[in-house]
Amino acid sequence: MNLPVQLFVTCIIDTLYPDVGEAVVRVLQRAGAQVEFPSAQTCCGQPAYNAGLRDQALPLARRTIEVFENTAGAVIVPSGSCAAMIRHGYLELFADDDRWLARARRLAERTYELTEFLVDHLGVVDLGARWSGRLTYHASCHLLRDLGVDRQPRALLAAVQGAELVELPYATDCCGFGGVFSVEHPEISAAMLERKIASIEASQSPVVVSCDAGCITHMNGGLHRRGKTQRAVHIAEVLANTEDKR
Repeated sequence: MNLPVQLFVTCIIDTLYPDVGEAVVRVLQRAGAQVEFPSAQTCCGQPAYNAGLRDQALPLARRTIEVFENTAGAVIVPSGSCAAMIRHGYLELFADDDRWLARARRLAERTYELTEFLVDHLGVVDLGARWSGRLTYHASCHLLRDLGVDRQPRALLAAVQGAELVELPYATDCCGFGGVFSVEHPEISAAMLERKIASIEASQSPVVVSCDAGCITHMNGGLHRRGKTQRAVHIAEVLANTEDKR
């Protein structure tokens, strides 16, 4: 199989976690995809959209549509929040513009979150990944609630050789990031993060896996400030690993 796909890498991964972006490419290639990366891509517009700044989100959404609409294959997003923005947010943004709405809908129909694409579209669960020791899984809000993706990352993690997947208490609770939410409501965000860290500790897992870099950043910041030894990683880092690793 040599299936062409387009990688929409997201702002946070591009800026803070380039290694995660490279891991995403390795995972897709191992699954039989030919990964292409349109270099003109930029922010999908989600931060402005979530803040209610629709006029600022619109040009970013138009840019994303223009960059990807003439490419071939599925558009793969290693983030539930950015995938949800393209799949749902764009349709709301362009609801009163028939021409752009049609273009947005065509992009939305070929856009997938990474684990959703692997499991539901390619039918791949076992990628030959290895990881020694316990892993636990944090369900990010946009991925779970906006896209309904939950069994897919769990199935992929359950197939990782050497890993013991344990349930995270209150796994569906928000970590408190929520993008703009953590800035506008820092006290509430901090309280939610405290609950999430308590759940991570209760799992007795040294590693918590998520599909969204925003959640990973938020949880790692809280764990680091409290001197905890646990860490959060992107699911692509686990799936790309082929050697025993803790």
